[in-house]
Amino acid sequence: MTINERIRELRSTLKMSQRAFAKAVYVSHGYLAGIELGQNEVKDRLILLISNAFSVNKHWLLTGKGRMFNSTTDEKLERMTSLFNELYPEYQDFILRQIDELIELQNLKVDKTDAPFSKPC
Repeated sequence: MTINERIRELRSTLKMSQRAFAKAVYVSHGYLAGIELGQNEVKDRLILLISNAFSVNKHWLLTGKGRMFNSTTDEKLERMTSLFNELYPEYQDFILRQIDELIELQNLKVDKTDAPFSKPC
């Protein structure tokens, strides 16, 4: 199985459309379709984005060996995927926007004392 086929398998496992998967990893729908058809090369950047977005084991993605997901987040990812798939598409888009905003906040590298949710209640 090629890396292109593993990406398709991953998307299928996550029960995501090509469009939703592409949006989650910041690539175009057409580019992802080309990846899955073996027409586009899988770049290192995409491997990193997929691994981070879905807690995918990079070794599995590259070689097909090992577990598909990083084991520490399997249950959370499965629950999140299941709940996400129950939402109407417009609510899915809202959730994706919220996640994007949280990642932006996280990447600001604010001091731990100033970070949201770090202070005791």
